[in-house]
Amino acid sequence: MRFGIVAAVCAQLGGCSSGSSPESAPQAQTSAWKTLFDGTSLDGWTQVGNANWELADGTVRADAGTGFLLTDSAYADFDLDLEFWVTADANSGVFLRCQNPEQLGAATCYEVNIFDQRPDPAYRTGAIVGVAKPSVQIDTGERWNHYEISARGRHLTVRLGGQMTVDVDNDRVAAGPIALQYGAGRVMFRNVRIRTE
Repeated sequence: MRFGIVAAVCAQLGGCSSGSSPESAPQAQTSAWKTLFDGTSLDGWTQVGNANWELADGTVRADAGTGFLLTDSAYADFDLDLEFWVTADANSGVFLRCQNPEQLGAATCYEVNIFDQRPDPAYRTGAIVGVAKPSVQIDTGERWNHYEISARGRHLTVRLGGQMTVDVDNDRVAAGPIALQYGAGRVMFRNVRIRTE
């Protein structure tokens, strides 16, 4: 008798569940992600500087000049997920909440660094330059690496290859576009996506 009542109530409510199945949980999480770079076009990005960005094999890459790829949209609170490949001598980075598209840098954005051989290693790969030193040293040259970056209010976190390198509070900049940097060596990015919910 009880089962019949429960079944009737569930039918009226549109169904009941005893919990999230493992299959449904990732779908709920990934539904909010938006692709910023899918490997086939640079729609939604503006080139700043003279880096020789090109599309190849599902990546955007550069190995000469200096410059940035800047999102056309501004973002305040978000999770950013991307992969990068660099040579050991590369100088690159992911710039967040950029305040001035004409003067991109660590002074006007949060710079999540990609620079294993930085002369002053205090803010090397995994750091937010001028804000937080990396809690662990990870060399990234000659292989694909995964950045998970979160900016929620004043709380900023960076994970590199699943390891937390930065967990800090800072309110220097609140919103702005995102930029991918080319400074030296050879640099490739792929699978760039963002979640703002």
